[in-house]
Amino acid sequence: MNQWPSWLPLRQNLQELSPYGAPQLPAEAVMNTNENPYPPSAALAKAIADRISDVALTLNRYPDRDAVVLRTKLADFINGLSKTRFTSSNVWAANGSNEIIQSLFMAFGGGAALGFTPSYSMHPLIAKVTQVQWLNGNRREDFTLDIDSAIEQIQRDKPTLTFITTPNNPTGSAVTIEEIEKIAKSTSGLLIVDEAYAEFSDEISAVTLIEKYPHVVVIRTMSKAFAFAGVRLGYLIADPAVIDAMFLVRLPYHLSALTQAAAEVALDFKNELLGTVAQLRVDRDRVAAQLSEMGLTVIPSASNFLLFTGFDMPSAQLWQAMLDRGVLIRDVGLLGYLRVTIGNEAENTKFISTLSVCLGEK
Repeated sequence: MNQWPSWLPLRQNLQELSPYGAPQLPAEAVMNTNENPYPPSAALAKAIADRISDVALTLNRYPDRDAVVLRTKLADFINGLSKTRFTSSNVWAANGSNEIIQSLFMAFGGGAALGFTPSYSMHPLIAKVTQVQWLNGNRREDFTLDIDSAIEQIQRDKPTLTFITTPNNPTGSAVTIEEIEKIAKSTSGLLIVDEAYAEFSDEISAVTLIEKYPHVVVIRTMSKAFAFAGVRLGYLIADPAVIDAMFLVRLPYHLSALTQAAAEVALDFKNELLGTVAQLRVDRDRVAAQLSEMGLTVIPSASNFLLFTGFDMPSAQLWQAMLDRGVLIRDVGLLGYLRVTIGNEAENTKFISTLSVCLGEK
């Protein structure tokens, strides 16, 4: 914990916190932040550079405050995936899904927020920063979500915001569309469905529920399957009333002209960018099988990462031993578990061989 100087009027409820962040350390295989390991093609990089070059000529002007072109392209993308009829009025874009989460708390955080942990650690952290009461809901021992229990918790606590993360981070488990609808029927506040890893799953997106259940709100991102983490572009799909509320709390001109331009080009190249998803899913299953063959227990995953356990040393010790040999994975704070992002073929091979060496030296 930081020792803050006495003259600094930092809010009391923040003084005990540590900043969020996965370690950014040099390693031969960086497999700790659930990025897509495949970089943009030369053609895409050139298309982005050309578009940025055009935009650069008008950087003396503010960007489109409402990002209408980008939001329209995002609506078209979602419609192509889900056979919905969304328009830009159903979409809000921001600097990564984290800004969206923060804005939801700022707009609708008058009551409590409920999430089922372990899940995305930024949900409770942003709640605390925005001074919204956070309630930790329960999961089963295998980290899956017990729908009936979740509904009981929702009806007991009556949160303003309920978070469902599917596939769940850091565990990888998914929630079916039927289960989400069952929860939606039992929720009086907003039901926030965080689908950051949806493209890696076979489940139907919760965007298909919005027309029937306008209190369902879906968060997605271009950072994972889209292989666009460096741009920082998240987006929200919701009833237009929710989008209107986002404009009340957003900062003016929050999404730069450069970000908008790069994301618009990426959506034109969506088939290329999403073309690596099938390979990553195959590799995920292959790595999971290899971990099982080593005698480890792997949590079934519908995402681009695996949570595993069954090793005989403290997780922090194994994490450090892997890093010492050039492989950076993630200690997510679950006792006895570590998480690995699926990488390219060379990274996956190095991960398995290094892990075998580390476990053999216990």
